[in-house]
Amino acid sequence: MVRVIIKGGVWKNTEDEILKAAIMKYGKNQWSRIASLLHRKSAKQCKARWYEWLDPRIKKTEWSREEDEKLLHLAKIMPTQWRTIAPIVGRTAAQCLERYEYLLDEAQRRAEGIEEVDSLKDAKKLKAGDVDPAPETKPARPDPIDMDEDELEMLSEARARLANTQGKKAKRKAREKQLGEARRLASLQREEN
Repeated sequence: MVRVIIKGGVWKNTEDEILKAAIMKYGKNQWSRIASLLHRKSAKQCKARWYEWLDPRIKKTEWSREEDEKLLHLAKIMPTQWRTIAPIVGRTAAQCLERYEYLLDEAQRRAEGIEEVDSLKDAKKLKAGDVDPAPETKPARPDPIDMDEDELEMLSEARARLANTQGKKAKRKAREKQLGEARRLASLQREEN
């Protein structure tokens, strides 16, 4: 029976590490090649994971008052253009949208005189059985102590491919050179006999 692997789901630390190493080797334009190292992730998911969480340029610190003011100002000038606003503020589009909604909720609660209610925060949290719509924007799940066979296989394959410093073309040329040298030596031996 053929095993079916469904791509997606929560990211694991090993997948994050493989993704980082693959980006260092292949760059940020070869997402299909990078995704081929991660059996449970697509090229689109790998790209989203990098740009929404792993990219070292992403700020993950608390928002400052200046950042909040800049975000509110830009959101007024360019409503719903989070991809345009994000690099100006220095955050991801998802972070900007989430913070903007939070600031609006806070302003509305203050206007209505309502104290912060925990039930409003809990409403946005996932309940048991729910699937996170954007796992690329969340921290990775810690690796289990014992990895399953599929994960161990993925990790060893990724290590082997990432450690390979020669591409197919370089290997082929080396083989051709070796064959040429072998032919030359064979012809020299024939001439001697």
